[in-house]
Order: sequence, then C-alpha cells, then structure tokens
Amino acid sequence: MQYLFEYGDMLNAPYEAFTLDTSKGAMSIDPHWHYYTEIIYLLEGSIMVESDEESYIMYEGDLVLFYPKSIHAIYSISPKPAIYVVLKFDINALSISNSYTPRFAVILQSARNQKNMQILFQAKELADLHIKELMLTCVREMHEQDYGYDIKLHSLLCDLMVYLIRYWRKQGFNPDFTPVSSADEQNINNITEYIDAHSDEPLLVEDLAKQCHMSYSYFAKNFRTLYGKSCKEYIEFIKVCKADGMLLFTDCTLNYISQETGFTDCSHFIKTYKKIKGITPKQRRLSYARMHQEHESPM
Repeated sequence: MQYLFEYGDMLNAPYEAFTLDTSKGAMSIDPHWHYYTEIIYLLEGSIMVESDEESYIMYEGDLVLFYPKSIHAIYSISPKPAIYVVLKFDINALSISNSYTPRFAVILQSARNQKNMQILFQAKELADLHIKELMLTCVREMHEQDYGYDIKLHSLLCDLMVYLIRYWRKQGFNPDFTPVSSADEQNINNITEYIDAHSDEPLLVEDLAKQCHMSYSYFAKNFRTLYGKSCKEYIEFIKVCKADGMLLFTDCTLNYISQETGFTDCSHFIKTYKKIKGITPKQRRLSYARMHQEHESPM
C-alpha cells in the first residue's frame, strides 16, 4: 500500500536545508505530505510542481511555498537537469516575541484558507529581495553546522517568511483567522494519517469523527477549516494523488490503478479523477507525455 505521509523528526530536526540536482537523484518526487513548511527555490532548469489541486511551471529564480499538510509533488518536464534548493522547517519553531503579532503557523493557515493567495513567486517578483543569497546561506549553514548555526537558520527563515507575508499583504491578504483548538487540530492531524494508511478501504466520516471523539458536525466543521475541503472530498483527493503517480510513471491499466487505490470500479475512478483534476486519467497521461516532448524539442 502506497503512503503519502512523509515522516519528519521535527523535535530533533526542526530545520532542513539542501540542494537537489536531478542529474544525481530522483527526477520526480511523487505526491506526499508532511508537517513541515517547505520552500523550493529553482537555481537552474525548469520543473512542474503541484500543491493540493493546482499545478505550476517553475523557471530559474522562481520560488514556491508548500503549506504544512499540503499534498505536493515535483515533476521533471525536461531531459535537462534541474537544480533547486529545498528548505523544510517546523513553522512553530519560528517563534515571535511580540504577543501582538500572530504566530507564523496561524498566518499560514489563514493564507491557505484564502484560496486566492499565491504560493508561486516568480523571479521578477523577488528581484529586490536577495532570495537566492538567503537560500544558499541556509544550505551552507546547515551543511557546516558551525557554532550558532541554528540561531542563524532561525533568523534567515524568519526573514524569508516576513518577505512573503509582506508580499501577500500588498496583494490584499487578510490574516484574520479563527483557529481550531490545538487539541482538536492534533486529533484531526492524526486522522489524516489514518486516512492515508487506509484510503484503499471503505471509510465513513461518521467513524472518523468518533475516533476523534467529536460529533459528526463538529468534526466536519473543524476538518473543513483546517483543510479547506470536506473529509469526504479529502479522502477522494488522497486516492487521486496516489493514482497520479501510477498514471505518470507506470504503464498499469486504469482498471488495475482503480483497484489499487480503493475505488469501487474503473468508472468511479475516472469520474472522481475528472472531478478533482479537471481531466480524465487518460488525458493526464497524454498531457504529461506531451509536455516532455515539447521540452525535448529545440527552441
């Protein structure tokens, strides 16, 4: 059974910073999620990234932010190597002393709930912010781990988050947010791990609410607040994300994929996939293959 959840030891390793070169490792990163906030900065080449239900093409100098718990993937779209910086960090570790300033975690949750907030920042939008230098400094500090490197990383990541939040505010971002209680949020986070592990089995929202010791209506309301979709929609989305990797990187039939990912039959798989992705599974395969061909062709 394929799992989308990626474990991270945020207690002992609240920060990660490294450079990934697709000529030396995986060309594509399958759909996955974790509790880290993740930021990708593209140094060379081009890639396609997906976050929840949106797709973006990234070019040199572009930056993308993946919210904690968002399902995201990175795909190669060219035979030419891509090189990018990866920052992963526990957003709760970026504490702010001013009690009148909302925590970064609350601000990110608010931004995620406001569907129009961009997560892809193009190079021209970052031109005056020295983002490349900041990202590479994070990688160097993490690699060398000289005295006080964790303090330095904390400072750099706070700077980066302030840059992005200020940019959002200029676009009309409203940080007001009514948070779910931390205990309820943890319960629902645990249930999303359960959904991931059991998505190929019949799952009833009523049973999931009971596992969280919540009424159906209270669970449903809090789940939508945290994830921006109903629990039933989230279960379908998890299944579609698992199917996506098989569609793009195997020659398995649609019947086989539908069985492996927990759909009742192939017809149900195609219908659900099109509802979420906007295209059929077959069209998805063809469009990804065509994108590769276009990037292989000379300009």
